Amino acid sequence: MSDLLPVSATGKTPLDVARACGAAARRLILDGYGRVGSVGIKGRGNVVTDTDFAVEAAVRDILRAEYPDHAILSEETAAETRSDGWMWVVDPVDGTKNFSRGIPHFCFTIALCRGADPVVALTLHPLLDEEYAAVAGAGFTVNGRRATVTACQSVREAVVSVDLGYDEVAGSSQLDLVRGLFPGMQSLRISGSAALGTAYLAAGKWDLFIHGDLQPWDVAAGLLLVREAGGVVTNHRGEVASIFDRGIVAAPPAVHADFFRLATALGWPGSNPGQRS
Repeated sequence: MSDLLPVSATGKTPLDVARACGAAARRLILDGYGRVGSVGIKGRGNVVTDTDFAVEAAVRDILRAEYPDHAILSEETAAETRSDGWMWVVDPVDGTKNFSRGIPHFCFTIALCRGADPVVALTLHPLLDEEYAAVAGAGFTVNGRRATVTACQSVREAVVSVDLGYDEVAGSSQLDLVRGLFPGMQSLRISGSAALGTAYLAAGKWDLFIHGDLQPWDVAAGLLLVREAGGVVTNHRGEVASIFDRGIVAAPPAVHADFFRLATALGWPGSNPGQRS
């Protein structure tokens, strides 16, 4: 795959450009963390800060200089962009509510897609300086070192992470699912960052990640990270997930199969309109 990826205007690989975007994002995020300026409200629990816009502008400038012909889909200023060709998908700060409250769990995330298929992915935890990266067919790395999903075999053995999102029906369905599974798991986490949720699953920090209210910028990088780490990521119907699916399930193969066995017995997701996939 790497031989087929587009070289930038200055001769860089897409992963090099993604890392340049990550470095610019990290500087701005560290500068803004702990002293957030104006916070805008986009909906219940959904906020935006000056840092979101500053990071998005800086990344957009880098991408336009390096790949002027590529489309850019980004949360704050270009959320409706679509392309069947090369498209960068960017979330300047995933977990903005955490960021705005000084909770140190958020990230910058970026992916290069060919249509709806991510082929290069990078998620960066700016406070810990942890880089989660993948190129299609080349494996998954954490700070440059190869890593994989865990060898966990069942939901009962798993550290489970869910996120509720902003859709009240989808969030309620997530809670109903957890009630049905609990206590048949090791522990439960709700972290507030979808992009870190998939990155952490890929890196073996937990064993099952479920989300029901996603946007492309939340999940584009994570789909590739999980797959290149040896995991399975599908939508809520069990089909191969796309960047446009609203709900995903990510896990090592055995846990993924065990989850769907248990979830089917619970009648999940059924016809619940909140569980859009």
